[in-house]
Parts: sequence; C-alpha cells; structure tokens
Amino acid sequence: MFHTLLYCLFGLLVVVLLMLTGLSYRLRKFLLKKESESESESSTINIESAAERCKREAREERLSWIQGTVYAAILVIVVSIIFFFWMIVKDTPYEAHLMEWLNIVVRLMHITFGIAWIGASFYFVWLENALNRTENVRDELAGNLWAVHGGGFYYLEKYKVAPKEIPKHLHWFKYEAYFTWLSGFTLLCIVYYFNAKSFLIDKHVLDVAPLTAVGIGIASFIVAWIIYDLLCKSPLINKGIWFAIIGYIILGAFAFFYSKVFSSRAAYIHFGAMIGTLMAANVFFVIIPAQKAMVNAAKKGVPPDATLGKKALQRSIHNNYFTLPVLFVMISNHFPSTFGNKHAWLVLAVISLGLAGLKHWLNLREQGRLSTWVMPVSALILLGVAYMTAPQPHVASKEKVTFAEVYPIIQQRCTFCHSTHPANKDLSAPPNGVVYETPEDIVKLKDKIMQRVVVTKTMPQNNQTNMTDEERELICAWIEQGASIK
Repeated sequence: MFHTLLYCLFGLLVVVLLMLTGLSYRLRKFLLKKESESESESSTINIESAAERCKREAREERLSWIQGTVYAAILVIVVSIIFFFWMIVKDTPYEAHLMEWLNIVVRLMHITFGIAWIGASFYFVWLENALNRTENVRDELAGNLWAVHGGGFYYLEKYKVAPKEIPKHLHWFKYEAYFTWLSGFTLLCIVYYFNAKSFLIDKHVLDVAPLTAVGIGIASFIVAWIIYDLLCKSPLINKGIWFAIIGYIILGAFAFFYSKVFSSRAAYIHFGAMIGTLMAANVFFVIIPAQKAMVNAAKKGVPPDATLGKKALQRSIHNNYFTLPVLFVMISNHFPSTFGNKHAWLVLAVISLGLAGLKHWLNLREQGRLSTWVMPVSALILLGVAYMTAPQPHVASKEKVTFAEVYPIIQQRCTFCHSTHPANKDLSAPPNGVVYETPEDIVKLKDKIMQRVVVTKTMPQNNQTNMTDEERELICAWIEQGASIK
C-alpha cells in the first residue's frame, strides 16, 4: 500500500513538472512578445508619461515575479521527484546507484556554477583594481578600461554612482552565486547528510544521532552568518586589519568546532560550506538589494545612496578573499595529509590564512602596488603547513611480519568498501576502483595503504570497521620490510 502511494505521488509530480515546464516556455514567449511590443512603442512615442511608465514597470515586475515563481516551483518539484524516487529505491540495490549518479550530476552542476561565480568575482575585482581613474575620465565616471579578448576590443566604464538613465537591458550577476550555493548544499545533503552514519559522523570524535549532526551543521551556517553580518555592521568594519584579525579568529573557531563534531573530511567540507554560505548570503542580502535600491533610485530620478554601493563593494571584496580557501576545501578530500592530520583544524586554518595572503598579493599587484613581504610570508606559511603535515619518523619493527598476518586484517577491515561488490550498502562500486581482493591488489597499492592506513589513519573511512592501532603497526612493519607475499 505504501509503495503504491509512492508510485502514484511520483507519477503525479512528473505530470506537474511537465505542465510547469510547458507553462515556463509559454511565459517566456509571452515576455519576449511584450518586450518587442514595448520597444516598438518606445521607438514611435518620444515621451512617456510618469503614470504610463509606472504601469509598464509594475506589469513587468508582476510578469517577472510570476516567471520566477514558476521556476521556483519547477525546482521544488524536481527535488520532490528525486526524494520520492529515493524512497521507492530505498534499501534496494538501486539506492547506491541512484546516490552515485546524483553525486555526479550535482557535483558537475556545482563546479560549473562555481566557476562562473568565482570567475566573475575574480574578473570584477581585477577590473576594479585595473581601472584608469585619471586620464580623460568624465566627472560622472569612477574610471574606464580598454581591453582586448577573443579577437575583439572592449571599452568599459564604471560610474561613480549610477548613469542618468538606467538601460532597459541590465545584466545582474546573481544567479551564478545562488545556483552555486544551492547545488553545493544539495551535494552536501547527498554525500554527507543522506549517509550521515558513514561520512558525517565519526563516533570516535562525537557519537551523535544523524539528525542531530545534520541539525548542528545547518545551524552552524546560520550562526556564522549572524556573527559575520553583525561584525560587518559594527564600527570594526572601518578598522581594516583589526576586522581581518577578528574575522580570522572567528573562522578558526569554526574550524576547531567542526573538528570536534564531525569526521575530519566532513569538518573540512562544512568549513567550506560555511564560508560559501557567507558568500552567497552577501550576494542575496547585501549586494543585490543595494544594487536594486540604486537602480530604483536612478529610475525615479532620485540621487542614489552612494553608501549602498560602498557596502556592496566591501562584501564583494570579502567574497574575493574567501574564494581560495573555499576552492582548497573543495579539493581537500583528495589529500589525507591535510584532513587526516592530528591537528586537522589548525592545518585548515593556516592554509586558509596562506591562501588569503596570496589573494591579497594578487589584488595589490593588480592595483599596481608593490609588496615585498606579502607573497614571501604567504608562501612560507604554506610551506610551513607542508612541513607540519609531513609523516613522523617511524621505527621499523625488528620482528618479521608475514603476509599471512596482514592479509586477514585487510580482508576484515578494508574489503567492506574495497571489493568488487562492497558490503557497504552506501556504495555501488569500490571507491576509486580500488579493490583488495588478491595479494597482488594489495602489494600494488602498498604506498596508498601506507599513506591512508598508517600515516594519516584516514582509512577505513571514519574507522567504521574498527581497525586497531596494533593492526596498523603490523601493516606498517610488513610494508617497511618489503611487502613480500611469500
């Protein structure tokens, strides 16, 4: 009965999705038609009364709101379809397959939107730094720039506040940020929240219920935004270096907090997700509202509030400094010497500092300002982390360890995931195609085993199979003695 209901709801949602998709296309055609008619009218009528202009703008806003609502409904329906499909295949062999493909699709979306957003952030901060502000610049302009790219020449102008007349076609850089955050949060749910017992919770760190861990993760993002936003609205925002120091200490505190709640990999990802949330919230709550207020003021012929633009620029610059630490977190899962370190939170905090320093040096360089210490200090910080995470010297065991002693350990502790058909129900295939089913498989990957099992102790994942330190020592001795299978 329950599964019959699920199938009916699933089918109903698919029908609704098709209807909404058709409606969105019709709305799009209608909007394009109205836009064409409006342009035709404006070309024949030179003067438009204030009342007519207000009516036209109100109609355009209503249509835009309807279109946005339809798109939001489509998104909700798609998420609902995925949820009901997951409910249908739950506890079947297809569950892991579904999660793997969701991981692939959403990860690709997240990377694509992230490239667009971070690329735009890098470009506009570079543009701000590279503007010509002195030669042949009109009074209403803050600067201009000539550029060549892709076989064409471009001329860009930045206004001090806003042009006298706002162009009808004005591009807003916001959806890159929104979809990056949405796809990132969805990926966080797919990888960590839906498989909380396997990937989010490490009972050796903190043994909590999955819902509790998920609640802590989501609540931390909200708390981080409240703290950061209050900090930005405080007098400290005008203190430059002190704002940066206090902000960095708070970020370090979050890194420490995550390391005491989640598994090491999940702690790193939540740190990155927290910063990504701050970046997206800056766009949604500060940057776009400021831009809308300035555009509306210009349309009404009222002098725009220049302080809004200043605050939006401040948040945009903050986002620019956040980008490199976030990018590091995105790739950190591939480098166990970072998240697997005994002081993983400190490694994360120090790397973030070094990367923010590198971004600062790049920003100074784009402004034409020379710095003799920022780059060397940032490089030394990152080199210091590399030294800090280096493996400690190990005293080889004097007693001979045979493969016969090691093989049962690997079969008991590792093949739960690393076998052709993993016993771990969250996996449809062995991670990265790595299997330890034969002696040859094990010897071939002995270096990886040494790094993950002995040095960083990040495998088994969250030590789900309870490998002991004594077993790790046996594996280490066997590898150091030549990894012989005879």
